[in-house]
Amino acid sequence: MKGLKKQRRIQVIVLAAVALIASFVAFYFAAGDALQYFRSPSDVAEKAPGPGETFRIGGLVETGSLVRGQGAQITFTVTDGGASIPVVYEGVLPDLFGEGEGVVATGRLVDGTFRATEILAKHDETYMPKEVIEALKKQGVYVDPNAAPNAAPTTN
Repeated sequence: MKGLKKQRRIQVIVLAAVALIASFVAFYFAAGDALQYFRSPSDVAEKAPGPGETFRIGGLVETGSLVRGQGAQITFTVTDGGASIPVVYEGVLPDLFGEGEGVVATGRLVDGTFRATEILAKHDETYMPKEVIEALKKQGVYVDPNAAPNAAPTTN
């Protein structure tokens, strides 16, 4: 009787482990491009992502770089103070998108130009995504919007 219970427990544990592994593998393959990594312009300049890899790039829209092309095509440059990456986007930009403002773009790097499929801009005057703040602090160009005017960039 004890041998049968022990054998049944082992079977249940093995079955649970197989089900767990199968669900993880199914999730991994189903997720595909849903798992996107954030990179700053400096990260992209240092080590370019693989061809066809979808990722997010974030920083500030470089002043003077915003060009509205034919139709809905827009080009601009994203910078973190250490490097700048040209971005091409076709579509409608968020209302709060502008030069000198924080932006996060989703897309792929093609021949040195980031081809964006989605543009996210800050949703109020003080918000900036955590990843963008960290990348800007790393480069020493982040100025806290809540700090006193003429405040020096924060470095941590």
